[in-house]
Amino acid sequence: MGAKWRADKVDFPRLARSISAMTGMLPFPDISPEIFSISLFGFTFALRWYALAYIVGILIGWRIALRAVKTPRLWRDERPVMQPQQVEDLLLWVILGVILGGRLGYVLFYQPAYYLSHPAEILQVWLGGMSFHGGALGVIIAFLSFCWRKKVSAVSTGDMVCLGLAPGILLGRLANFINAELWGRPTDLPWGVAFPGNAAQYCPDVAGICARHPSQLYEALLEGLLLGALLIWMAWRRGTLKTPGRTGGTFLAGYGAARFMVEFVRQPDALFASDGNPLGLAWHIGGYGLTMGQMLSLPMIAIGLYFILRSRKAA
Repeated sequence: MGAKWRADKVDFPRLARSISAMTGMLPFPDISPEIFSISLFGFTFALRWYALAYIVGILIGWRIALRAVKTPRLWRDERPVMQPQQVEDLLLWVILGVILGGRLGYVLFYQPAYYLSHPAEILQVWLGGMSFHGGALGVIIAFLSFCWRKKVSAVSTGDMVCLGLAPGILLGRLANFINAELWGRPTDLPWGVAFPGNAAQYCPDVAGICARHPSQLYEALLEGLLLGALLIWMAWRRGTLKTPGRTGGTFLAGYGAARFMVEFVRQPDALFASDGNPLGLAWHIGGYGLTMGQMLSLPMIAIGLYFILRSRKAA
């Protein structure tokens, strides 16, 4: 999910490794973050790729969940966790969970000081700035509340919800790339991308144009495409929905592991970076530690493994 840089220049400390000159890189594609805009009565309304990614991702996830409950053979004793109409009711809860959780998670986890000084911007979601971990927590709270009210299995409902999350992650990360945000560390690899903007081009150890890891695309591939394909294959070919907790556990552990790995090449958060902490580690001892993304991913991995092991014992 997206983050919006608040300054033209971010003074990240120098990294230990120096890349004096980059001889091979990919140019950033000339794609506007806005698909179109309309001016009415002095107000400008714009549809951005970021918003479209959310809308289309939620709709695809809803169709996947709907298809799953309409296929009785996928479920234990051919009894889906809920009826198709209940899936539509759950959709509104999930949307609220994603938006509120994602935004509040970004505000609290990554830029609390900024939003404490600019509280009016907390509600300006269209400017970017969403946390996946906050959105995931919001979805969990939303569907647990729904399950409690509707008296349906929370674990099986979680499996169904997780089955449809990957398309939204894939599209969201592609939108991050189009917005030229959440880029990675400088690299001299041939697929490094020359992202625009002073912040992206501020690389003290690089002579000339600075290319960076397209970490958004790494996450789109790992957390979106590959993880989503694996979950659908498991549900339709391996019957994992018949074992409550296995699909959801695989999603949590898979996303957490993918995000943990990509964090090694993502640009450190300016909030945590300093001369004594050039890697932007949120927790560190003697130069070794974890980024905020890695710290938030570890509980996901642990909870995911717990549900996978729990499902194997119950099988």
